[in-house]
Amino acid sequence: MSNEKNSKKINFNNSKLTISAGFISQVPKDKTHIVFSGRSNVGKSTLINKLVNQNKLARTSSSPGKTITINFFETDKSFYIVDLPGYGYAKRSDSDIKKWSDLVEGYFKECAKSNIKLIIQLVDLKVGATDDDISMIEYMNGSQIPYIIVATKSDKLNKTQRGESLNKLTSKNPGCVIIPFSSLSGEGVNDIRSYIAGKVK
Repeated sequence: MSNEKNSKKINFNNSKLTISAGFISQVPKDKTHIVFSGRSNVGKSTLINKLVNQNKLARTSSSPGKTITINFFETDKSFYIVDLPGYGYAKRSDSDIKKWSDLVEGYFKECAKSNIKLIIQLVDLKVGATDDDISMIEYMNGSQIPYIIVATKSDKLNKTQRGESLNKLTSKNPGCVIIPFSSLSGEGVNDIRSYIAGKVK
């Protein structure tokens, strides 16, 4: 993309899981954080695996919302891909919801100003932005953390449905970069990599 002409060349293949942090004290702060956020089952693990050309680096769960840790994947020895635990899963217990909230809120409080350079907010294009998605976007707008929206599962809609859904997402998020992503065709992968590269020094 034109705004990323001088971005760093990154070897995304060189990625490994560094730590699954269940406590803020475990969060690594030695490198830039590129954060992936979205509801449970939106396709975060699938997108991360596609970006780094590894099938099983980020593991997809058969029980969405089960894991409440923040996963840090060191990439090209220069930054972390940060996989936040998914939100909005109906079967979470009250105690799990509180644990998720405390962990994620604590993470943003500790790292928003010092480490987080970009948030990649995933929205299921077929479902549209949920109330939880909207709350997250409002938080990012208020915190002034740079972010883009990745519209996942774009291949699940026909051309007309896709256009309508993208138009709706765009109209409700004016000025925001929105990138459709397909795990089948790889649509959007290079654009997402470009935005990441533009934030990594």
